[in-house]
Amino acid sequence: MMRQYEMTDLGLLHHFLGLGVLQTDSCIFLHQKKYAKTLLDKFGLKDCKSVATPLAVNEKLSKVDGSELADETLYRQMQASWLDSCIIQPKKHMGTTKRVLRYVQGTINYGIAYDKGKGAVLIGYCDSDWSGSEDDMRSTSGYAFNLGSGAFSWASIKQSSVALSTAEAEYMSAAEATAQAMWLRFVLSDFGEEQVEPTQLLCDNTSAIAISKNPVHHHKTRHINRRFHFIRDALQNGEIDLLYCKTEEQLADIFTKPLARDRFEYLRKALGVISAQHLEGSVGV
Repeated sequence: MMRQYEMTDLGLLHHFLGLGVLQTDSCIFLHQKKYAKTLLDKFGLKDCKSVATPLAVNEKLSKVDGSELADETLYRQMQASWLDSCIIQPKKHMGTTKRVLRYVQGTINYGIAYDKGKGAVLIGYCDSDWSGSEDDMRSTSGYAFNLGSGAFSWASIKQSSVALSTAEAEYMSAAEATAQAMWLRFVLSDFGEEQVEPTQLLCDNTSAIAISKNPVHHHKTRHINRRFHFIRDALQNGEIDLLYCKTEEQLADIFTKPLARDRFEYLRKALGVISAQHLEGSVGV
């Protein structure tokens, strides 16, 4: 690039758009330690006791739970820090938000490691809970994509309609992940990393997989919104391949509901999220 443009080599990249960047012989490590410290200082939690998971297992939140309303201004500021919705909520929601910050305190040195030398093959995972919302009984979809090592695209999304079965909830989740997979394939093609083979999308629900591969509408699927059925076109066009994976290996499970510590830490590591202390060589964040 220096032969084509007037520019100066400033050495290895260390910070970019709020991200910290560490480069070792074996991987590239992205973290947000500086931003995490800023959040904890802003909300007076820099010396708080940390927790191992961001959410307590089986905790359910609702818009109205009988408790007093939280401090509206403080709650809005905390939620805005996570780029989330900013609405008045009961004190239980405030406690849950603070718990997330306490989790950040305990993982301040964590980031995502991307191993060097891995093949650029796009692989996706999709999952869903069922009727997890206490207010409207809608489910939560989750998906994650990687290119051979750490995850680089992920989401946790509340579904737009109520699913009448676990299979329907998983099918809707697979459709949302398919839309993301198609967009990622397009972007990777622009980068010169065209995905020649269908993108593997791993789902742990055999009924949802069967629905996606059966072009005949019957009484069990006719009520599903038509917009979710485009997944069948993606399958027929060779853009994705919806495959079964064991629930234990479903990485997107972490985006759909609170998990026990052992399960949460296993999936977190599988997504490439590790402590900088585990990087090879002497590295300081």
